[in-house]
Amino acid sequence: MINIYRRTAIIEGISYLILLFIAMPIKYILKISEPVKYFGWIHGVLFLIYMVILIIASIKYKWSIKRIAIYLIGSVLPFVPFILDKNLKKEYQSQNN
Repeated sequence: MINIYRRTAIIEGISYLILLFIAMPIKYILKISEPVKYFGWIHGVLFLIYMVILIIASIKYKWSIKRIAIYLIGSVLPFVPFILDKNLKKEYQSQNN
């Protein structure tokens, strides 16, 4: 389960970076709004999937409310999901094999 959570968090984080640093500049610099529309939808769906998997993982691993809050806040800050993933990888290293 931890690997599913980690993969989902990384994919969701990448979709957020694409939305912020590729689609948004295209919209506001080149005046082309389609990338935001499509990547916005993709990111939105991935974020909902991420939330469901976060809930499942938090129940399975008995994560504290504080930890869940960190993951929620981290999911909306660029690059933070990758830092959190590095920490999770270390913490659950034995389950990754």
